[in-house]
Amino acid sequence: MVNIREHSSWCTEKKEDATEKAKILVNAGIKRAKRLEIVPIRTVPVEKATLVVGGGIAGMNAALDLANQGIKVYLVESKTTIGGRMAQLDRTFPTDDCSI
Repeated sequence: MVNIREHSSWCTEKKEDATEKAKILVNAGIKRAKRLEIVPIRTVPVEKATLVVGGGIAGMNAALDLANQGIKVYLVESKTTIGGRMAQLDRTFPTDDCSI
């Protein structure tokens, strides 16, 4: 692949210079393509599991949604309790219920 628009036509003022530069770029692209090698396809075993970082409201909801889909979930929290900022509130809007 050679990007003539970005590397030649838009950045070169004279039409003749842009054409010569485009020819050089195309020739370089052809030479590069001749040297390409086939990339072997590898398969690797994958464990159907996920890591959720953060035990706040968003992290717990994400972990529950994934677990309900049958995916093994590891929930990691740096603090000693889960709940994030929500656990620090004594009541929540709009119902003024206890946040925990």
